[in-house]
Amino acid sequence: MKLTSTFFISIFLLLLPFLGIAQEKKKDSIPVKTERFGIRFGADLFKLSRSLYDKNYKGIEFVGDYRLTKNHYLAVELGNENKTTDDIYMNFTTKGTYIKAGFDYNSYENWLNMQNIIYVGLRYGVSTFSQTLNSYEIYNTNHYFQENATIISGKKYDGLSAQWIEVVAGMKAEIIHNIYVGFSVRFNKLMANNKPDNFDNLYIPGFNRTYNGNFGVGFNYTISYFLPLYKKAYNPNKKVETIDKQKKSK
Repeated sequence: MKLTSTFFISIFLLLLPFLGIAQEKKKDSIPVKTERFGIRFGADLFKLSRSLYDKNYKGIEFVGDYRLTKNHYLAVELGNENKTTDDIYMNFTTKGTYIKAGFDYNSYENWLNMQNIIYVGLRYGVSTFSQTLNSYEIYNTNHYFQENATIISGKKYDGLSAQWIEVVAGMKAEIIHNIYVGFSVRFNKLMANNKPDNFDNLYIPGFNRTYNGNFGVGFNYTISYFLPLYKKAYNPNKKVETIDKQKKSK
């Protein structure tokens, strides 16, 4: 019995180096996934197209994001709007610029070499603008005269501002190499609103209409280009990331 035990121990010791090599090969066989990191920048197609068919609207919005980690992105939107609103009792023009900054979280697990995202995010928006009251109507309570009186005003209110937060949900998909199209919806909540005397900010650039009080909604359709800066490779099982020292690959 003692001889048999010694024999098996000797066989095990002889096979131990080969087992180590096999284990090393097994580790090496685990596929390593490479992710590209960089900047994506583009524009809102909805605002550009609306400027062509709506004579009362001129606007543009630039969008961008920077990938921080596997699932986290810094995001920013910068825009300008010039909109004339022809309401039932008034006509006014809003002009101004805005910036929205925040982050996105990607909840979509891509296939190999794909970088589409389905995300939720948060933005903080700031807008500076002016309001011009072009004309307004005075309601006529006299039953003998049915028409309301229209007053031409032209009064301008400068130095207005507003701040808000946005909850964002959307997606971006690569249609051709490094070219992405996207769509997002936004739910807004006003945090600060500098209103002029005897008037209200019924439209705020970047926020949209304020007819529902401090809450609003918005959306955008975007096209953007992805500029790769570097790559990271990680083992999906170990979640370990390593920076690729080689040159960037577009």
